[in-house]
Amino acid sequence: MVKPYEDTEVDGGAFIRTFDKNLNEEELIWHRDKKDREIAVLSGGGWQIQMDNKLPEELKVGKLYFINKEEYHRLIKGNGTLRIKIWEK
Repeated sequence: MVKPYEDTEVDGGAFIRTFDKNLNEEELIWHRDKKDREIAVLSGGGWQIQMDNKLPEELKVGKLYFINKEEYHRLIKGNGTLRIKIWEK
């Protein structure tokens, strides 16, 4: 399966994940991660994150978000390319 993003490792055990503005929104599926994650939005407008049983929330540049391991969530495509920094706990 081809992933709808590209990862780039950075210092401190983190990585940058980039979602291209031209990806097909159908590729952004509900999923769970195997580890807790903290993410920081670096760029991208109008993108949203939706956690299980919650309404979508707009991702804001500079804000930190925490995702518990095994918690269902998905991204909703916005405008432009989305770049986030991810730390796994």
